[in-house]
Amino acid sequence: QVQLVESGGGLVQPGGSLRLSCAASGSIFSIYVMGWYRQAPGKQRELVTTITSGGRTNYADSVKGRFTISRDNAKNTVYLQMNGLKPEDTAVYYCNLAQIGVPPYWGQGTQVTVSS
Repeated sequence: QVQLVESGGGLVQPGGSLRLSCAASGSIFSIYVMGWYRQAPGKQRELVTTITSGGRTNYADSVKGRFTISRDNAKNTVYLQMNGLKPEDTAVYYCNLAQIGVPPYWGQGTQVTVSS
């Protein structure tokens, strides 16, 4: 089984920064994609960013230029550096790990609140 443990969420003022971490453990294949999704109250869950085990990244237009995803394949850990945070970024952020041939895994979610 695979476990995803998230950390780093919290309360921050507009324009501030936060860094989220997601550590995966268990039986993980060598080739995989990890990423971050978010869900605001009353809103549909949306993709924020992904990164492959080879280092290729993808970002939602709403966060491009402000958020940066990175990974440490040896530790099966992904990070999300969030700069220039806006109130619209307020949501529960979920870590995701996807592998070929098996269902994806999800973290427990971590709350990010951007408010004055």
